Amino acid sequence: MPPDAFVIRDATPDDIQAIAAIYGPEVETGVASFEEIAPSEAEMAARMTRILGQGLPYLAAESQGEVIGYAYAGPFHPRAAYRYTLEDTVYIRRDSHRRGVGRALLGALLQRAEALGCRQMIALITHAPDSPSIALHAAMGFRLVGVTEGVGWKFGRWLDMTFMHRRIGAGETTPPDRPALGPRIDG
Repeated sequence: MPPDAFVIRDATPDDIQAIAAIYGPEVETGVASFEEIAPSEAEMAARMTRILGQGLPYLAAESQGEVIGYAYAGPFHPRAAYRYTLEDTVYIRRDSHRRGVGRALLGALLQRAEALGCRQMIALITHAPDSPSIALHAAMGFRLVGVTEGVGWKFGRWLDMTFMHRRIGAGETTPPDRPALGPRIDG
């Protein structure tokens, strides 16, 4: 495999150490996450277990045997009516930015979500000038829904949150064709 090549695959518990190593610095020194204390590997493993336990996708990008990025889709909100709507999470190892890893992970995540019968994907992204995450989501068909001002306080400053949205498959143009993410209460 050429040095810049990578594959997208299902993440496994064996990837937790690498995933935690990617996420930790974003928590400790960046504003991409509103967490303030990097979660332990055990906590990251528990989070993966929750996502996978709901039948949702959790993916890894691998290059030369190393995890260089990860993405997963989680429920947007716990109430039943939201069960066809997911929220995406994508993180790329800092030395692997600008290689197409984020685009590949998010594209695979959207395909998996559509296969599950989900209809909407929400992205909550720290609002910052020239945000690579906002650019990635826009390039993948997400549209800006709005910005909430001053909803996060980190590193001694207020942070704004960008809401982006993308329809998956038929979106809201047709009724659901299968149950997804929770009890089925509609016909």
